[in-house]
Amino acid sequence: MDILSAVLIFVIAFLAGMESVLDQFELHQPIISCTLIGLVTGHPVEGIMLAGTLQLIALGWMNIGAAVAPDAALAGVSSGIFVCLKGMGVQEAVAVAIPMAVAGTVLTIFVRTITVGFAHGADAAAARGNVTGVEAYLWLSVACQGLRIAIPAMIIMAIPAEAVQAALAAIPEWITTGLSTAGGFIVVVGYAMVMNMMATAKVWPFFFLGFALASVSELGLIAMGIIGVALAFVYLDLSPEFNGGGNGGAAAATAGGGSDPLDDILNDYE
Repeated sequence: MDILSAVLIFVIAFLAGMESVLDQFELHQPIISCTLIGLVTGHPVEGIMLAGTLQLIALGWMNIGAAVAPDAALAGVSSGIFVCLKGMGVQEAVAVAIPMAVAGTVLTIFVRTITVGFAHGADAAAARGNVTGVEAYLWLSVACQGLRIAIPAMIIMAIPAEAVQAALAAIPEWITTGLSTAGGFIVVVGYAMVMNMMATAKVWPFFFLGFALASVSELGLIAMGIIGVALAFVYLDLSPEFNGGGNGGAAAATAGGGSDPLDDILNDYE
């Protein structure tokens, strides 16, 4: 591995760590972080395969109330390094990503505890009218989240590939087989969680229609995407809950001199 690849991986890990709290560009999602690591290391195919597999698991990871989800940033970055630099298989890397995600959750709790002190410093700077100081504490807090992923990524990269391969070779076959099987089950469980969240009577027809269309080998991903977008627009146009009971009826009421509910609300405040 050359110096440029190491620097780029550090940048990707740092941005993924910041995005785990900023949540602006979704760089912490495995579909992006693993793909980027595959590109900068010269293993785009392995990176994309891992990205798609791991993202199906991360789809079910979300913060609900006070419950903190497993950390997708550390899971994606670490497993991407293992696959693209250390020669680990995708299924084995997916199985390793789960404990790494739990470790990332512990690290983010530790970092957020530290940033409590930064919040008090920002309050003190605000009391003095020091806007620059407030911004400095803000960026320092976010940078700590970036280092939370970048530092473990550097440690993983420092481990020789031969050591990783030797460790994998020393693992009994029944354990590696179990890890591969568990990796496949984990993907199914993550996808099932997503299905459970979106399972409604209005969505099921599109779900089964997608499976039927997927069996047509002549349809590629681009064609499936176009069909999905077209069906979404048709659904939004025909569903009463999105078009106010029918665009035609609304247009006729407006043309016939009917009152607009929005205009009535605005007129009440004039």
